[in-house]
Amino acid sequence: MKLEGEQTLLRVHVRNTDKHRWSAVTDALVERARKKQLAGATVLRGIFGLDVAGNLLESSRWSLVEHVPMIVEFVDGSAKIGPFLSDVAEIVHEGLATLERAHVMVYRHSQAQADKAALRLDVPGPVAAFSTLPNDEEFPIMKLSEEGQLLRVFIGESDQWQGQPLFRAIVLKAKELGLAGATVLRGPMGFGASSRVHTAKLLDVSTDLPIIVELVDAADKIQLLLPFLDEAVTEGLITVESVRVLHYRQRA
Repeated sequence: MKLEGEQTLLRVHVRNTDKHRWSAVTDALVERARKKQLAGATVLRGIFGLDVAGNLLESSRWSLVEHVPMIVEFVDGSAKIGPFLSDVAEIVHEGLATLERAHVMVYRHSQAQADKAALRLDVPGPVAAFSTLPNDEEFPIMKLSEEGQLLRVFIGESDQWQGQPLFRAIVLKAKELGLAGATVLRGPMGFGASSRVHTAKLLDVSTDLPIIVELVDAADKIQLLLPFLDEAVTEGLITVESVRVLHYRQRA
């Protein structure tokens, strides 16, 4: 059965090498979310990108340790996401998080499961931007958040720009412009404007898998990148979403 409602999408951007005590930050976030009984968590591993300090993150055959960007996604009601922001601040020493409204569709097998899920959903209908996010009066950490934009560029792995992979050129341009962060995600399957399916199979490794380049910053910084994208992206899709951004910096 299907349920619909409004929730909050929290996305935490970190590095695979970041630690919390003795475990990886991503593992610590997922485990803390499980203990706090959030609805679910998803970990996404990037292949290239920038961290919040402007450092390039990429795997190298000459390096013993891979340094790549990671994203951990959580979707739940503001009553659950709000208190969890304090846990994120405790676990993540350097990184950023975005919060946005999510209109969700929940599918459950049984009526009992559906009834339980319905308790987390607000009434669907016309919703203003950010209206489903935790409010700053109840959760003071939200006062530290800033309004920003999440830009996603959907392209192919084989797309080129001036002799280099297009996804790499976009990240390097973002670094040049001083954007807060960038993450390149490679999908195992998908199709684009040509409607030709691209997939990575064990015996048929494609060199043109779907790529998503995600960039987060203030709207004026995102706007600086758009002229380059207009010139460099000849076939693809770009989306821009309004988000609230929380920055985390290293603490003593």
